[in-house]
Amino acid sequence: MCGIIGYIGKKNSLPIIIEGLKRLEYRGYDSAGVCVINGDKIIRQYKRAGKVNDMEKNINVDVFNGNIGIGHTRWATHGEPTDINAHPHFDMDNKIVIVHNGIIENYKVIKDKLAEDGYVFRTDTDTEILADLINYHYRRTKDFSLAVRLALIDVEGTYGIACLCADEPDKIIVARNGSPLLIGVGNEETYIASDAAAVINHTKNVVYLEDGEMAVITEKGFHLKTIEDKEIFRNVEVLDFFMGEIEKGGYEHFMLKEICEQADSIQNTYRGRINFETGIVKLGGLESVFDKMLNAKRFIITACGTAWHAALVGEYLIEQFCRIPVEVEYASEFRYRTPIIHKDDVVILISQSGETADTLAALREAKKHGATTIGIVNVIGSTIAREVEAGTYIHAGPEIGVASTKAFTSQVMSLSLITLMLAYEKSIMKQSTLVNVAKSLKLLPEKINKIVERKNEYKEIALKF
Repeated sequence: MCGIIGYIGKKNSLPIIIEGLKRLEYRGYDSAGVCVINGDKIIRQYKRAGKVNDMEKNINVDVFNGNIGIGHTRWATHGEPTDINAHPHFDMDNKIVIVHNGIIENYKVIKDKLAEDGYVFRTDTDTEILADLINYHYRRTKDFSLAVRLALIDVEGTYGIACLCADEPDKIIVARNGSPLLIGVGNEETYIASDAAAVINHTKNVVYLEDGEMAVITEKGFHLKTIEDKEIFRNVEVLDFFMGEIEKGGYEHFMLKEICEQADSIQNTYRGRINFETGIVKLGGLESVFDKMLNAKRFIITACGTAWHAALVGEYLIEQFCRIPVEVEYASEFRYRTPIIHKDDVVILISQSGETADTLAALREAKKHGATTIGIVNVIGSTIAREVEAGTYIHAGPEIGVASTKAFTSQVMSLSLITLMLAYEKSIMKQSTLVNVAKSLKLLPEKINKIVERKNEYKEIALKF
């Protein structure tokens, strides 16, 4: 999982970029790089395989002084994790530089065409090919924004990109297709990032790019449009978490912190949604589709990774207590196997980030067939949350650890609440039973805390076995 951070404003961009890259380290990476540009129209770049701290120690901060910059952390896909394959990547003329998350699927075809035009390549990456493709159009148009747009029309695959051009040193151009990207709006400064964690220390005001969109960003603000050049206006959203939620807070690592937060996160999932005296559950985000859920012939729950395991628990719950047939699908299989989906199916999509590429593709496949789509996600305003017909947030708070902990238990809690709501409305579960189950759910945080308090015992056992 790669990370992107960018800044344009009145401050020196390098410290902001480095800080942002460090906040993206939890996503995992094998190399990192930065580049800055100022009024002299010279793009200064430094990148290397290894950690952000190693890169930071070797940068000449006196040279890297500019009020516009972009940075990147990379997991190798095309090309080995070496210094030269790290991002950012220049075009052949060293005028355009780019950082990129995603995979350009037709890069080989583009590379061959560029080679016929005399382009020579320095790396094994698909990202360099995209930089040269932008250069190809820039040579002909002398318009940076137009060149990026034309290049992206030629591209097949996923991308979240940020680009600089030496000839137009007052802007950053960003674009997204299948890889998350947001714009952070500050006071006479603008940020770009693939993850809100990279900018939350500077601004909570953000605009999310949708697939097929790009933005031209200057010190004064940003101009949003589609790849087809249609103007877009989108309201600024306010991030609903704070800095302390994405810091370790004295714990050895994020995973340990998030294990210990599960009692609170589960309470956040059910708070205000269940009446423990009556057992009645209300999920406001599902009201618009609740009749469709009650009358559904089948539920399909699709997810990836740990969320898929939560879906398996949901399958047992819904079938046992609601008597609705449930199929659980791995999203990466579901999206490719031309599944049979009916209009009276309800498709539930589970994703912590709300950006899981395969789950997002499964959502779009379900919508194409007219099924009712419901999201169970954690990140408010994420792509899946925006594109589903209805949904419920798990409210687990930011999960930084790659191995899911609190998001998983909150996903199971959300599925439990859905089960109780359906079982009651279908008159399958008596209210007395409903109350007993609700009271049991209320006791879960206390029981979780008792288990977590014994962590030193588990550590001793782990050392032995």
